Amino acid sequence: MLADMLNSVLGELNGTSADIEASAVISTDGLMMASQLPAGLDEDRVGAMSAAMLSLGDRTSNELARGDLEQVLIKGDKGYVLMTHAGQDAVVTVLVKSNAKLGLIFLDVKRAAAQITKLL
Repeated sequence: MLADMLNSVLGELNGTSADIEASAVISTDGLMMASQLPAGLDEDRVGAMSAAMLSLGDRTSNELARGDLEQVLIKGDKGYVLMTHAGQDAVVTVLVKSNAKLGLIFLDVKRAAAQITKLL
């Protein structure tokens, strides 16, 4: 099952750091493919927002001559939301604590996205 394999990658990603609070794989059209989200977070809302933000990030990066989009990072006072492509058709979204060491998180998310790309 694809969903089981994707959940396995997400479980591994979440286990790499106590600073990663949640993660999800979402199709570029906003449909949830796999998730490890806390109770109370609406999967449909997370999916739609992630797809929209990545699409806007792609467009912004291209329009402003910054090259191909690598990631979108949103910083709030309670933590970060990191989104990155996993192939052409999916987005990996990760919720991270505010005191996280982002360099390590970026590396772990990049590795997970590469694994997910292979699965898709």
